[in-house]
Amino acid sequence: MLYEQDPSTSLPAVHVVPRGGHTLPSLPYPFCALEPYISRNQLEIHYTKHHAAYVEGLNRAELATVRNWARAQDLAFNGSGHILHSIYWANMSPWGGGQPGGMVAEQINASFGSLDEFRSQFTAAAESARGSGWAILVWQPQWGRLEILTAGRHENLTQWGSIPILVLDVWEHAYYIDYQNRRPDYIRAWWNVVNWADVEYRMRCAMAARVPM
Repeated sequence: MLYEQDPSTSLPAVHVVPRGGHTLPSLPYPFCALEPYISRNQLEIHYTKHHAAYVEGLNRAELATVRNWARAQDLAFNGSGHILHSIYWANMSPWGGGQPGGMVAEQINASFGSLDEFRSQFTAAAESARGSGWAILVWQPQWGRLEILTAGRHENLTQWGSIPILVLDVWEHAYYIDYQNRRPDYIRAWWNVVNWADVEYRMRCAMAARVPM
């Protein structure tokens, strides 16, 4: 399900993706745009091979699940992979880096005390994710605050009801061409391309959610 702004209402209009009809989102910049932090080769393979595989797997799983509910694990794995990768690309920009402002800065300070403390905790979460996984900053509407989570693979160890607003892919395929096994170097470089404007947009959309307990 994708959202498009409807000028007649304060809420985004819903665009329904038909079952088995998922496609790769358009990359918002050229493959070379994040250099020197993420190379063209690294980004192109990650996007055209790995993310594309999750989209294909999700489409197959959705069509198969109509006939066989046992494919639900494939839905969770490929669907989560597609969603998180789509956020990951938008969370980065060749004009990224620096510091957040607006609602994101306010909520980071409220939830973590300072931007430096948030960065420290998020970096630690990304570095400590075992094997394949993600570090994820989420808005949790149940308690009205930000949380840092990690996800094993794509879908494990997450928190129900949470809304991702900033994600960092720490599967080896996200950085191995550029950084080999030096995950901390990749994470340190990634901060230079964080698209805080996109995070702000996602933050405001997430805060508009009202989830009853």
